[in-house]
Amino acid sequence: MLLADHTVQTVILGAVLLGVVSGVLGCFAVLRQQSLMGDVLSHAALPGICLGFLVAGTRDYGSLMAGAFLAGAAAAGCVTVLARMGRLKMDAALGIVLGVFFAAGIVLLTRIQAGAGSGQAGLSAFLFGQAAAVLRSDLWVMAGVAAVALTLIAAFWKEFKLVTFDPAFARAEGLPVLVLEGALTVMIALAIVVGLQMVGVVLMTAMVIAPAAAARQWVDRLGPMIWLSAAFGTVAGVTGALISAQARGLATGPLIVLVASAITLGSILLAPGRGVVWQGLAARRAARGLHTQQVLVTMFRLAQGHGDPAFRSAEGLVDAYHGAPSARTMDQLRDRGLVRQTTQAPDPARHWELTDAGRTAAREELDRRDA
Repeated sequence: MLLADHTVQTVILGAVLLGVVSGVLGCFAVLRQQSLMGDVLSHAALPGICLGFLVAGTRDYGSLMAGAFLAGAAAAGCVTVLARMGRLKMDAALGIVLGVFFAAGIVLLTRIQAGAGSGQAGLSAFLFGQAAAVLRSDLWVMAGVAAVALTLIAAFWKEFKLVTFDPAFARAEGLPVLVLEGALTVMIALAIVVGLQMVGVVLMTAMVIAPAAAARQWVDRLGPMIWLSAAFGTVAGVTGALISAQARGLATGPLIVLVASAITLGSILLAPGRGVVWQGLAARRAARGLHTQQVLVTMFRLAQGHGDPAFRSAEGLVDAYHGAPSARTMDQLRDRGLVRQTTQAPDPARHWELTDAGRTAAREELDRRDA
């Protein structure tokens, strides 16, 4: 049985931890419009991993993650310094720091791999992830990091929420906004550290952003968004891990990211009220209703122009006036009791006249436009 396999169980547990912590902390990155910061932190983790290996002298998971976290925190600090003191725009600062740190990581990784010894084996797997290499001891480290991040979120929930939505008001209230923003950035770095071995440096930013972006399409409040984002992250992680286990030869990390991206795309298309499909349907209904009111006003003005409240408007005349077929609209107005179908001998075409209710509705529409 697939779930009875020890390796599969380990990968699934790691995927659950990754999905929860990245889903929760990704919400703050998305709402603070710092999606690219996740990309910077994930790429900046590579030199930290290499330095952690050089310090420990072996591929110790705890040392590698500590190095990754410190490098991510250093990158975040560099971005802040460049943006605030170097007179650079935020996107320029992010791009510079990302390039420099990732290039330094590649140089260090190449140097380590060129050296003698087998201790560096598998170190390059952190680029794209290697879920099968996750050990039960690694899960304890991941769980500890996740617990620290989630505990901080719970302890400072109100402060983080206020800083995320209204930093100016938070500053006026006397809150240490800079410290709180830094803490959020550090916790995003923690989320990235959790998923490096599962998903890898290159793809980890997608796991931070995709579940939160998907959840944002469905809800309008931070609390439900965090729960839903964690659920989406967990589903993506577990589904990707199971697909990888069943289809040998497919990398787990990219599959997890693809599932998360599919959830995001589906949410963008189908989320009620906010989804592209629903907005398209709403716009179509609104356009249809607007056309109905326009036809009603047109018939009223034609009747006024002929000095006959019971003037019979030919359907073709209404079509020509609006430059579009009006048969369906006329049927809708008839069903609503606003017009009635008549004949005008010897013309066999359909003619319409306003009912009393139709004339009243047309006058109300004209009054509304004039108001």
